[in-house]
Amino acid sequence: MSSSLPPSPARSRRSGALTGRARVPGDKSISHRSLILGLLSVGETRIEGLLEGEDVLATGRACAALGATVERLAAGRWRVSGVGVGALKSPAETLDFGNAGTGSRLMMGVVGGHPIEATFDGDASLRSRPMRRILDPLEKMGALVVSAAEGGRVPLTLRGPNRTIPITYETPAPSAQIKSAVLLAGLNAPGVTTVIEREATRDHTERMLKAFGAEVTVEPHGAHGRAIRLVGEPELRATQISVPADPSSAAFALVAALVTPGSEIVIEGVMTNPLRTGLMTTLIEMGADVTLSDVHEVGGEEVADIVVRASRLAGVDVPPERAPTMIDEYPILAVAAAFAEGETRMRGLHELRVKESDRLAAVHAGLLACGVEARIEGDDLIVTGKGGVPGGGEPVATHLDHRIAMSFLVMGLASERPVAIDDAAMIATSFPDFVPLMRGLGAAIDVEGQVELHGASS
Repeated sequence: MSSSLPPSPARSRRSGALTGRARVPGDKSISHRSLILGLLSVGETRIEGLLEGEDVLATGRACAALGATVERLAAGRWRVSGVGVGALKSPAETLDFGNAGTGSRLMMGVVGGHPIEATFDGDASLRSRPMRRILDPLEKMGALVVSAAEGGRVPLTLRGPNRTIPITYETPAPSAQIKSAVLLAGLNAPGVTTVIEREATRDHTERMLKAFGAEVTVEPHGAHGRAIRLVGEPELRATQISVPADPSSAAFALVAALVTPGSEIVIEGVMTNPLRTGLMTTLIEMGADVTLSDVHEVGGEEVADIVVRASRLAGVDVPPERAPTMIDEYPILAVAAAFAEGETRMRGLHELRVKESDRLAAVHAGLLACGVEARIEGDDLIVTGKGGVPGGGEPVATHLDHRIAMSFLVMGLASERPVAIDDAAMIATSFPDFVPLMRGLGAAIDVEGQVELHGASS
């Protein structure tokens, strides 16, 4: 199992205006899928702009363990020589995913559709996360859970069937990870595998499968959902992938500029896929001065520069059907809501309870620690903003969750007193250069014992 990085307490304090241009790391979702589809393709896949955070690097190591040749050519430039659908080998060692929920769950789909056996494990945070939602459809497709920790958690050993069964599966929750695991397993099934989702979730898997040569169709289903059909046993073709900047990572600089007086920044080349822009939609409803420029397409995804100016924000009601388009951005939205005037109600946040931490509880506790009025009602988070945040108090508990850590460091940039967090080490899982990037814009962030927080090695 991954050993935890030593804790790195950090704090942020009131900063002057944030200014300048920045480019955040490559999109985490696309980075994971680029490596996995490279493994499942015949030939050489070239990837530009890969996120070199610990989560993605764990997926790269797993792809190598399953038979691919995975090479780093330069910063952000990688090459994957794949073995093709149906030709994977059982790994000799445990697949250690560290903190990577996305990588581990998607790779369970890959293993669960092939006649191989693999053991999955990770750090303390990953060991606490539910995997049964992934295992249930895989068992319907013929996979066998050989062993698992209590509740179907890792460490677990999964064995795929000799012949994978194509199924029609309606996801029990709006989750791109469930959908993607079923589709990846369905690649090695004869016939058509169908996933039905009542709420549309991020569609990178479908888009990228098409780019690699799979036959995928997507149709509307119900008021907000979709039916995705995949024809199994394709020969995927290696391709070139250019990974756009991650909107979930861009969210931190975006909100920092909104709440820090006098700020104006540009975040370059950010993916603006409509199934990932719920946060921008919500912030604009709150009164945020956020505009897009240089809108163009990269690798089948729309990207743009995001221009952000400090703004007076007002509380809003965020509908539950928006959650799939901003599920990772609720912690930083809660920070924006704390600086707004009035009440912001974020509805239907059940999925936050099964992230790297119970994010709903962690965000609520962090807000209270910083003197913000907030409450939980069922699966709703209600934040009463008063135009400013006291800050101070005890360090915010991050619970090994990178998004909690970054969100509360952003809060301290405009609060009356500094905001401290108990640990910044896990930020390297998704955003190794977060601290130096934010400092480059003018943010005052200190990490104990470090000049910079720079995480993953290659």
